Amino acid sequence: MHPFTKRHADSVSALGEERLIAALRRWLGAASPRAPFGIGDDCAVLAPARGPQLITVDPVIYGRHFDDRVPARAVGAKLLKRNLSDLAAMGGRPTAAVLALTLDARVSVAWLEGFYRGLAACARRYGVPVVGGDIAQADGIVAASLTLVGAATGTRVLTRSGARQGDWIAVTGRLGGSLRTGHHFKFTPRLDEGAWLARRPEVRAMMDVSDGLAKDLHALTPPGLVAALDAAALPCRAGCDVRAALVDGEDYELVLAVSAQADLPALARAWRRAFPRTALTVIGRFARALPPGAIDLRAYHGYEHLR
Repeated sequence: MHPFTKRHADSVSALGEERLIAALRRWLGAASPRAPFGIGDDCAVLAPARGPQLITVDPVIYGRHFDDRVPARAVGAKLLKRNLSDLAAMGGRPTAAVLALTLDARVSVAWLEGFYRGLAACARRYGVPVVGGDIAQADGIVAASLTLVGAATGTRVLTRSGARQGDWIAVTGRLGGSLRTGHHFKFTPRLDEGAWLARRPEVRAMMDVSDGLAKDLHALTPPGLVAALDAAALPCRAGCDVRAALVDGEDYELVLAVSAQADLPALARAWRRAFPRTALTVIGRFARALPPGAIDLRAYHGYEHLR
């Protein structure tokens, strides 16, 4: 759905800021509590956390993260789900969100309503209260940036650090073809899976795959080691080849390091009992040098901002 309208009466400028904020409250409904625990005060008030808190921020920008082919409701949901995927990568759960909008005055009220109703539906599904935000005007821009606060689900928060030589590399789900298939906005963040993996002592490190496995794996790989991947083991989405699985990006799956001493068959059995519809695939291991036949990731590169 195109976010702009040629009719002033149908645009956000016809409402003005105060009436637009009132409309946002209606569209969010139960997804946003009353002030000061929701929209309506200078700051939102959050309950104190008992354990480690997590915080992440991600945007959606017209022409970069979505276009006219993506429904407005799906854009709102994608914004929240991108952030939820970051929490999933650390084994966290969401507690609150704030949203900053940057809008051209020609943005359609109907488009923005769809965006907020999609965001609200996703927030209710995952139990995320939308507690505040901001609106700013900028010519030619439709963008939204969401800051998500979360908390650990257990005693451990997984990070990108911790992998060692010989550790196995595993990934959830399937990879590649995200834009072609619409997966980039239809995906389900792996919150339950991330919390489950964070409770497993054999899992040493984890992150989500958003910029492409080839690029994201660099952050998981310890200094002095390489990620030696088996091309035949990569769980490619239908119609995708190895290159697509490595560089397409916006998969929003989890990639993790599993201890070299782990009982992989036992881990696989426990995973299938917990998540029978989602694959967990061992795709390689961290090594000092690439063995014969392993993928050389230097030949691949995922998405990199400003490059």
